[in-house]
Amino acid sequence: FELPVLVLLFGKGNSVCRLQGLTQAPELAQDGDMVIGGIFSFRTGQDYVVDTFQTLPEFRKCKNFNFREFKFAQVMIFAINEINKNPEILPNVTIGYKIYNRCGTMDILRAALALAGGTQKEISHDNCTETDTVQAILGHSGSRPTIAFAQVVGRFQIPVISHFATCACLSDRKRYPSFFRTIPSDYYQSRALAKLVKYFGWTWVGAVAVNNEYGFNGIAAFIQAAQEYGICIEYSEAFSSSDPPKRLFEITEVIRMSTSRVIVAFMTHREVKLLSTALYQQNITGLQWIGSDAWITDDSLADSRGHSLLVGSLGFTVRRAKITGLEEHLRQLHPAQFPKSQFFKNFWEEVFDCSLDETENTQTQSCSGFESLENVDSVFTDVSELRFSNNVYKSVYAVAKALDALVKCNKKLLPNENCIKPKNIQPWQVLQKLNSVNFTTAEGERVSFDSNGDSLASYELVNLQMTNKGTLTGETVGIFDASLPESHQFIMNSIPIVWSNGLEGVPVSVCSKQCAPGTQKVLSKGKPICCYDCIPCPTGEISNVTDSILCMKCPLEYWSNRERDACIPKHIEFLVYGEILGTLLAFFSLFGVLITAMTAIIFYCHKETPLVRANNSELSFLLLFSLTLCFLCSLTFIGRPTEWSCMLRHTAFGITFVLCISCVLGKTIVVLMAFRATLPGRNVMKWFGPAQQRISVLAFTAIQVLICILWLTINPPFPFMNLSLYNDRIILECNLGSVVGFWAVLGYIGLLALLCFVLAFLARSLPDNFNEAKFITFSMLIFCAVWIAFVPAYVSSPGKFTVAVEIFAILASSYGLLLCIFLPKCFILLFRPEKNTKKHIMGKSSNNDIQY
Repeated sequence: FELPVLVLLFGKGNSVCRLQGLTQAPELAQDGDMVIGGIFSFRTGQDYVVDTFQTLPEFRKCKNFNFREFKFAQVMIFAINEINKNPEILPNVTIGYKIYNRCGTMDILRAALALAGGTQKEISHDNCTETDTVQAILGHSGSRPTIAFAQVVGRFQIPVISHFATCACLSDRKRYPSFFRTIPSDYYQSRALAKLVKYFGWTWVGAVAVNNEYGFNGIAAFIQAAQEYGICIEYSEAFSSSDPPKRLFEITEVIRMSTSRVIVAFMTHREVKLLSTALYQQNITGLQWIGSDAWITDDSLADSRGHSLLVGSLGFTVRRAKITGLEEHLRQLHPAQFPKSQFFKNFWEEVFDCSLDETENTQTQSCSGFESLENVDSVFTDVSELRFSNNVYKSVYAVAKALDALVKCNKKLLPNENCIKPKNIQPWQVLQKLNSVNFTTAEGERVSFDSNGDSLASYELVNLQMTNKGTLTGETVGIFDASLPESHQFIMNSIPIVWSNGLEGVPVSVCSKQCAPGTQKVLSKGKPICCYDCIPCPTGEISNVTDSILCMKCPLEYWSNRERDACIPKHIEFLVYGEILGTLLAFFSLFGVLITAMTAIIFYCHKETPLVRANNSELSFLLLFSLTLCFLCSLTFIGRPTEWSCMLRHTAFGITFVLCISCVLGKTIVVLMAFRATLPGRNVMKWFGPAQQRISVLAFTAIQVLICILWLTINPPFPFMNLSLYNDRIILECNLGSVVGFWAVLGYIGLLALLCFVLAFLARSLPDNFNEAKFITFSMLIFCAVWIAFVPAYVSSPGKFTVAVEIFAILASSYGLLLCIFLPKCFILLFRPEKNTKKHIMGKSSNNDIQY
C-alpha cells in the first residue's frame, strides 16, 4: 500500500504552462523560418464605451473600413514575398508573418502580447521557454497604441518598427529601448510647422490636438518652437474621438469666439473629420488649417460632411515614392488567398456590393466568383502617391537586412562571430543588428536609424486641393529637409497654393496689425507678446522698419521727420536778412546811417554858423562818423556766423561805441571848460583845446582797442552750433570765447557812458540859452537805460533773438545819441535860422567874445 503512495508522491507528473486571458488568431498569417508580426487597424471606428472593470473586458467591436490600413498590411505581405523570392537576401530562408487587425488601445496591446508570447494556450514544461515569439513587430499607425505596447514588449527586447507613429516621446530610449521608426519624429515636424506658420506671417494661431501623448507631445513641441519664432497661441485644446459629444461642442465654441484665423491640428483623421463636421454644421468658416502628417493626406477626409472646410489645408508629410510591382499585387488579391480572414471577406463584399456567404439571409446578391480588382479604382488600389506605405515597405526590408546580417556570417572579417541558424535567432539579436542597419532602396532612398531609433527627417509640404472627382488630393508645394542648414531647410516651389475659402492671397492671422515705420510696439497689458499697441515714436526718435520694438534716437545734428521714420538734418537757424526780423533790423540800421549822413551834410553846409562852431564842429563830425560806424556794425550781427564775422562784430561794436562815447565825453568836457572860461580871471580852454580833445578821444579809444586785442589773442569769439537750446533745430551763433573779454568791453563802454552822464548832469543847468549838456544828459540817460535793460534781455533771450537784442541795443542807443544831440541843432539850422546867432546862443552870459 505504501509503495503506490510513494510512487504517486514522487512520480513524475505532467507540468504545463498555461496562457492567461483571452487569445485570438491573427487576421492574416503565413508560416516561415522566421516570423515578423504586424499590427494594423483595418477598422478604426468604435462605439463609445466606458469599461466598468467589474467583468473581464471583451474585444471591442470595430466598425467602418480603413482601406489605407489594409493597404499597409498588404504592402507588408508584398515586401515579405518579394524578399522570399530574392536570392541575394536571406537565401534558403523564408519569412512568415502574423498580422493582427485591432482597434482600440487595449485590443492592440493584446495583439502585441500575443505576438510577443504566442497564442498557444498550453505549453509543456519542456519547452515553456520556447514560444512562437516573432522576431520583430511592425506597426502601429497611431502613436497612442504604439506607446502602450512598445513599452511592454521592449522589456522582452523585441524590436518594434513603426511606419506612422511620430510622437517625439518615442525617441526616449530609456522608456522605449526597442523602438524604431521609418517616419521622422514629430519634433522635426513641429519645428517645420512653426517655420511654415512664420513663413506666411501668421503670429496668432489656435492649436487643437488629439487627447493622447501623440497630440500632447506634438503640440507642446510646436508651441515651444512657435515661441522661438515669435508666434503666439490664442488657445490650445485637446479631445479624442472617444470623448463625449459635449467636449466637441466646447471646442467648437472656443474656435467660434477666437480671433485667430489659423488652426494647427495635431490629430488623426478621425478627430479631424469630427471637428470639421461640427464646424461645418455651425457654419464656422474662414479657418486656415495646418495639419500634421497623421491626417493631411488621409484619403478618407472627403467622406466627412465638413471636408469642404479642409480645402486649402497645409501640412507636412513624408515624401512620396514608388514601389514597383505593388499595384499588380493589390489588383490580383482574392478572398481565396486568405480563406480564414473575415475582414477580407467583408472587404470584398464592400467593394463589389455582394455576399460571399450564401447561408446568410441577406438582400445583397451573391458574389459570382469572377469579381476582380483589376478594373476597380479605389483608395486601396491607388498607388500614385505612396507615402506611408513606403515606410511599411522600408520597415520590412530593415528587419530583413538585420536578419540577413545574422544569418550570413563572415569568418574572414569577423573570426569570432558565430553563425546563427534561422530558427535560433532571438529578437534581442535582431534588435542589435537594427541599430547598424544602413541601406538604400531600389528607388534610391537611404534607410538608417540614429541612436534614438529615428530615421532621417525629410518632408513634403502638401496643399489639400479638390479634384474633379470630388476627392481631396495633396499637391506638393514645398519641401523640408532637417539635414540641411537651418536657413535652407524650408524651400517653397513655384506651384500656386489654394487657400481656404478660395482666397486669392495669403490669409491674415495676427493679434495686432503691423506697426508701421515711425511707431513702436508696446505690449498690451495682460495679453501675449503678439498683442500690442502701436505708439508713435517720440520727437527726435525714429523707427524705419515695421514692428519695431524700439525707437532709435537721431544723432545730435539730426532730427526726426514728421512721419518719425527717418532722421533728417536739423534746420540751422541764425538771423538772416530774408526773415522779417532781420529785414527790419537791417532797415533801421541803414536808415540810421542815412539820417546820420544827412545830419553830417546839414552840419557841413552850416559849418560856419555860430551854432555849429559853438558845438565843436570837429567833435561833432567825429561823433557823426562814429555813429555811422555804430549803425553799420549792427549789420555784422546779421547773416551766417563765420570765424571772421564773429571776431569783427564784437570788436567793431566795442571800438565804435567807445569812439562814440569818447566824442560825447569830449563835448561834455568842452561845455564845462567853456563855462569856466567865461568866468572872470579864468582861462582854462587852453588846457582842453582841439589838440587835447583829439588826444582824449584817441586815448579812450586806444584802451578799448587794447582790451579787444587781448580778447582776440587769448580766447576770441568763434562760430558755434548750439545743439542744447532746441531739440529740433541748431542755433548757429558766435560763442564769446572769453566771457571776461566780452564783459570787459561792455563794462568799459558802460564806465565811459556813466562818466559822461555824470558830467553832463552836472553841466545841465548852466545859464546858456543853448546848453548842449542838457541834450547829452538825455542821450546818456537813454544810452544807460538801454544797456542796463540789455543785460537781462541778452542773458534770457534764446537763439537768434540774443543777436536781435544786441542789435536792438546798438540801434536804440545810437538813435538816442543821434536824436538827442543833433536833432535840436538840425531843427534850428533848418527851421529857426534866426536863433543861429552868437548873441542868441550865448544869451545873457555872452558878454565876453569867447570862441568855442
